[in-house]
Amino acid sequence: MAEAVGERPAAGHTGMSYRQRRRLFMACLGLPAVLYVLFVAIWPIAEGFWYSLYDYNLLRPHRATFVGLDNYARFLEEPAAYRSILNTFAFTIASVGIEFVLGFVIALLLWRDDLFNRLVLPFILLPLSITPIVFGLVASALLGAEFGLVGYYLAEWGISDPRGVFADPFQAMLALVLIDVWQWTPLMALILLAGLKALPTDLVEAAEVDGASGVQRFVLIVFPLLLPAIFLALILRTMDAFRVFDSVFVTTRGGPGESTNVLMYYAVKEGLEFFNIGFASAIAMVTLACIGLFAALFILLIRSADRRVNAA
Repeated sequence: MAEAVGERPAAGHTGMSYRQRRRLFMACLGLPAVLYVLFVAIWPIAEGFWYSLYDYNLLRPHRATFVGLDNYARFLEEPAAYRSILNTFAFTIASVGIEFVLGFVIALLLWRDDLFNRLVLPFILLPLSITPIVFGLVASALLGAEFGLVGYYLAEWGISDPRGVFADPFQAMLALVLIDVWQWTPLMALILLAGLKALPTDLVEAAEVDGASGVQRFVLIVFPLLLPAIFLALILRTMDAFRVFDSVFVTTRGGPGESTNVLMYYAVKEGLEFFNIGFASAIAMVTLACIGLFAALFILLIRSADRRVNAA
């Protein structure tokens, strides 16, 4: 007998309806990703927070004692920790700011879809295929005062410290910023270029027909519509720059003195040189909390900008 109209399909031989089987299938598809996030991201973070509550040193692993928030209190009292926070914020603000300006200019130059731009774009993206530690090694070789192709002449002409760029606190931090800019400006340009390509061209063309100048079209139409892409580029680069480690490790190692000692290098040095896992974990948790605050701030700004654009 034909199935009555409107009657729900019968359950299969498993006793489950189609909707239940579909939900189970989708859950099975998402299970590997959930397990990956659980064991690769959430579990290490939870374990790091647990270690941060203990006085745990690898030189005496069997004598770990619970100290609560003492490691965090010690972090707030350490002059080196205070300097590492300032260095990290200075590096992040300088590098991301320069990358945003240069990336925006490059994205605007590549906005037109012509043959020249299609040929140039792959070469601009080449730095993204190189790991940060390789960039640091190349920069260290170039800026060396004795044999560096650039550093030798900078020292010879009196532009840099006679012992090299990395021997002067300001120049060392500037070099780290330029290394980061050298590698990650293409990523900023790529995100902003994708945002420009997604803009509705009819609005820009209509404004041009109405007599709006190029500056007016950019300020009143292009920039407001591009705000979500701008915030996305800024949050990705800010989160990544705040945990810089590779270039510091292969160039300055936090020196001279504590002038380039950033949070992640400070944590690694405490954990792998002094074997103080508890204190190093506390530094890592502080770094993670700062990154979380950055992310929350940018998300609020993105939502506010999106509501403003949609309301307009």
